[in-house]
Amino acid sequence: MADRFRITLGQLNPTVGDLAGNADQARKAWAEGKAAGADLVALPEMFLTGYNAQDLVMRRAFQLDVTTHLEALAADCADGPALAIGAPWVEGTKLYNAYHILKGGRIASTVLKHHLPNETVFDEVRIFDAGPLGGPYSVGNSRVGSPICEDAWHEDVAETLAETGAEFLLVPNGSPYYRGKFDTRLNHMVARVVETELPLIYLNMVGGQDDQVFDGASFGLNPGGQLAFKMPVFDAQIAHVDLERRPEGWRIVEGEKASRPEPYEQDYRVMVQSLRDYMRKTGFKKVLLGLSGGIDSAIVATIAADALGPENVRCVMLPSEYTSQGSLDDAEALAKALGCHYDYVPISEGREAITKTLAPLFEGRDADLTEENIQSRLRGLLLMAMSNKFGEMLLTTGNKSEVAVGYATIYGDMAGGYNPIKDLYKTRVFETCRWRNANHRDWMMGPAGAVIPQQIIDKPPSAELREDQKDSDSLPDYPELDAMLEILVDRAGSIEDCVAAGFDRDVAKKVEHLIYISEYKRFQSAPGARLTKEAFWLDRRYPIVNRWRDPS
Repeated sequence: MADRFRITLGQLNPTVGDLAGNADQARKAWAEGKAAGADLVALPEMFLTGYNAQDLVMRRAFQLDVTTHLEALAADCADGPALAIGAPWVEGTKLYNAYHILKGGRIASTVLKHHLPNETVFDEVRIFDAGPLGGPYSVGNSRVGSPICEDAWHEDVAETLAETGAEFLLVPNGSPYYRGKFDTRLNHMVARVVETELPLIYLNMVGGQDDQVFDGASFGLNPGGQLAFKMPVFDAQIAHVDLERRPEGWRIVEGEKASRPEPYEQDYRVMVQSLRDYMRKTGFKKVLLGLSGGIDSAIVATIAADALGPENVRCVMLPSEYTSQGSLDDAEALAKALGCHYDYVPISEGREAITKTLAPLFEGRDADLTEENIQSRLRGLLLMAMSNKFGEMLLTTGNKSEVAVGYATIYGDMAGGYNPIKDLYKTRVFETCRWRNANHRDWMMGPAGAVIPQQIIDKPPSAELREDQKDSDSLPDYPELDAMLEILVDRAGSIEDCVAAGFDRDVAKKVEHLIYISEYKRFQSAPGARLTKEAFWLDRRYPIVNRWRDPS
C-alpha cells in the first residue's frame, strides 16, 4: 500500500488579540485532525494572534502572553498529530513573523518569514525582522517546506526548500481579498510548483479584520500546476487533505473543488462579512443608519440586514422640507421589504432653532453651503444620540465616489463607526443593488427577492439639501466621474491620461483638485470594507497638507 500523509487544514477566522479564543480554535481543529488520523494539523499565518495585528505585536507584554499560549497549546496537543500555527517569535532583540510546528509537547521547529511585504495594507518591514533562508522540517514520514505567505511570491525561498530536501510545500497565509486576488495568488503558486516540481498546499484564513476580509479559497496544486482541490471562499472550514507517495514523489489526492462566485457576489460577500465580523469582534450587536430614500443608504441597509439580521437594524428617516414624498415612500418601502425597524424623525424644528440661533451672526449674508451642511450635521447629531441611547453602532453610507471628492459633510453624514460601501464606486452601487435584488444566498440573513425598490435605483441621485438639488449640479455624471477616479485614484494616473481617455481637461483638473483637498475628510472617516488595492485608508496614504497638482 502506498505511503499516505494526511493534513488537516484549518481555514478559520481568528480575532486579533484574542489569544485564548484563537488557541481554542486551534485545539478544536487539532482534535478533529486527531480523530481523522492526520499526521499534521495546519493553521494559517499569525493565527494565534490574529492578522494583521500591526503594532500590537511589538508590545513586550503581548509577546510574553503569546509565548505562554503557544507553550500551553503545545502541551495540550502533545498526544497526536503535529500542529503548525503562525505566531510572532522573539529571538534576542529581533521579532519575527514565524510558523511554529508543535509536537511531542514542545515547539519542535520554527520557520521565520524571509520576505516581508511593504506595500498596500502591509508594512511588515517596520514591525518584523527578516528571517534567514531555511530548510524543511520533519513530520512523520515527510519533510515539509513552509514559505510563509509573501515568501511564496518569490522564487528563492521555495527553491532553497526544494534544494534542502522538502518533499512538498505547505504555504500558510494571511492574504486579504481584493478584486481579482485569487488569480494573482494562483499564478504565483503555479510558478512555484513549476520551478520546484513539488506539490503545494496554499492555506489561507477567513474573516474580517478592520477594513480587510480574508477570503480563504485555500487550494492544492500538483506538479504541472494541476489543481487538486479548492476550499470555499469566505467560509470557515476544516478539511482533511491526503498526499500519496508515488514513484515520482508525493502527490495530492484529488478532492472537492469549490466553485468561485462572480465578482459582484464576492464584493457583496466581503461587505457583508466585514460588517458582521467588525460587529462581532468589537462587541456590538445592533446598528442604525439614516435612511434617505437614496441608493447608498438603501444598499447599506440591505448589507446590514444580510450581515446581522433585519431585527438588528434600525432605519431612521430624518426628513426636512426638501425631502421629496418619493424619498419618504421609498425609504419606508425599503425598511418594510427588509423587515427592519423604521423610525421617522423630522428635523425641521431643530433646523429652525439652529437657524434662529445663528441668525444674528449670519445677518446680511446669503444662504449657501453652510445651511445645507447644518441639515446634515443635525442629522448626524440625532443619529449619534440614538446610537448612544440604544447602544447601536451608527453606519455611515458614503460611496467611494463621494469619499474621493469630498461630496459628504464631515461631522454630518460622515458620522458613524463603519462604512460598508467605502470602497464601492457609485456606478457599482447601482449594479450591486441590481445584483442583490436578483440573488439570494444562504449566508444572507435578510429576506430574498427584490428588497430595494426599483424607484430608488432609477431616480437621479440627490442629497436633497435644497430645492430640486441633483448630485450632477456639483459633480460630473457618475459614469464620467467614476471613470476619471479610476484613472486618478486606482491607477495613479495623470490629467493627460484622463484627456487621452476622452475627458475634458478642465473637468479632470477639477476632479483631481477635489481629490486632494478632501484628504482631511478621509483622514477622519470611518473604516470600511476593502474591495480593491486602492482603497482609502492603508492602501492609499497622502499628506493632508499638499499643494502639488499635476502640472499637465
